[in-house]
Amino acid sequence: MADQFPINSRYRLTLATEFVTADGARIVYLTRRFVPPATAFQSVAEHRVAAGDRLDNLASQYLGDPELYWRISDANSAMRPDDLTQPVGRKLKITLPQGIPGQKNAG
Repeated sequence: MADQFPINSRYRLTLATEFVTADGARIVYLTRRFVPPATAFQSVAEHRVAAGDRLDNLASQYLGDPELYWRISDANSAMRPDDLTQPVGRKLKITLPQGIPGQKNAG
C-alpha cells in the first residue's frame, strides 16, 4: 500500500492493515501515524518566523518541495502544522529527513 503514496508523502511509510466485517467485507485502512520524537532529526538550519510565513513556502525554500511541509512540522514536534508560523520570531528547526544522521565535526 505504501507505494500508492508519492515519495514526498508523510504517509509513504505508514503501514496498511485491514478489518474484515462479520459479513466478510474487507476494509483496508492506514495505521495511525505518530509524530516522531525530535531526537530523530539532525538539524541543518534554523528559520526565524517572519510575518506572512507559510510552511509550504518554507519547505520549498529549504527542502526544495512545498509538499514536504510536514517534515518541518515533524522536526518541530507539531501536531498542528499551522501553529508553527506563530508567533513571529519563533525559531523553527530545519532538518535532514528522520533517521538520517548529519556529519560529525562538520564545519
